[in-house]
Amino acid sequence: MENSNKTRYSDSELQEFKELIQDKLRSSKEELSALTMSLSNPNANGTEDTSGAYKTLEDGSATMEKEQINQLAARQKKFIDNLENALVRIENKTYGICRETGKLIPKERLRAVPHATLSMEAKLKQS
Repeated sequence: MENSNKTRYSDSELQEFKELIQDKLRSSKEELSALTMSLSNPNANGTEDTSGAYKTLEDGSATMEKEQINQLAARQKKFIDNLENALVRIENKTYGICRETGKLIPKERLRAVPHATLSMEAKLKQS
């Protein structure tokens, strides 16, 4: 069957994407866990014994680092949510269908961005 005539991916193709997404989900959750741990343990480097003049610089630097880690963690949470939503679409057999055009999103794009809901054609129109 030719790709342009297909309206959805086959169950075996969906299973392949499901495994890919579950792998990404596992590593993403591990990364989020590591980020969360570094937030809850900010003084791992132990700067308590440095003199007062450097303490202020350290505090500012630590605050900035904490903000960056918070941003990374938030981005990671969003990525995890998107991957989990993709798993739901696999279960519903709607995975890989562009929500704008209704056409199948090419496998190459889904392998690169497994939570994609738009084909490149639709995504470029948004810009």
